[in-house]
Amino acid sequence: MKKNIAVLFFLFLLTACVGSSTSGVFGTGVSVALDPRTLGTQIDDSIMQKNLVARLALTEKKYIVQLSIKVLDGRIFLGGKVDEPEEKLRITKMAWETKGARSVKSNIRIKQKFSIKNFAKDVLISSQLRTALILNKNVKAANFNIDTVNQTTYVFGIAHTENEKQEIIKEAKQIVDLKELVTSILMVSDLSRQKE
Repeated sequence: MKKNIAVLFFLFLLTACVGSSTSGVFGTGVSVALDPRTLGTQIDDSIMQKNLVARLALTEKKYIVQLSIKVLDGRIFLGGKVDEPEEKLRITKMAWETKGARSVKSNIRIKQKFSIKNFAKDVLISSQLRTALILNKNVKAANFNIDTVNQTTYVFGIAHTENEKQEIIKEAKQIVDLKELVTSILMVSDLSRQKE
């Protein structure tokens, strides 16, 4: 039992250490130094993100903890868990109403019973994928965020090439306990504000 707790604690620390390098200064989830977006686009995305977070917090304070909100080139990505399906619809509607929103991708799930076993599997899956991306020379791991909920892994970020995107998918498919992979990976060439 003590060994299991020690392993869980180690995995939690590993996840915290690796994850800290992927949060950008502007909260977009991509390292500013490696981010291919212009500084103006990064600031615009940050303002949109903070705007939406503030509106959601005014609606219900628990959303600050329960939800993950990221904005990339005007595209809003929602993640996390809520109690009722109506909440998911309300949050998605608020995201669409955010000034400058080009699209909204909602990966919000309806809550289920908490299980330490499922939590441990989720942490392990995220840690394995982060480690694989760091070790893969064809992937700039700092450009991607990884979240796992109920053995479904969500990968968010910017790929420089189609090959980089395919490498991430390939690495994820090698993880044994992963049930589903949801990617929200944009290509550098898709960043419309880059071209303006």
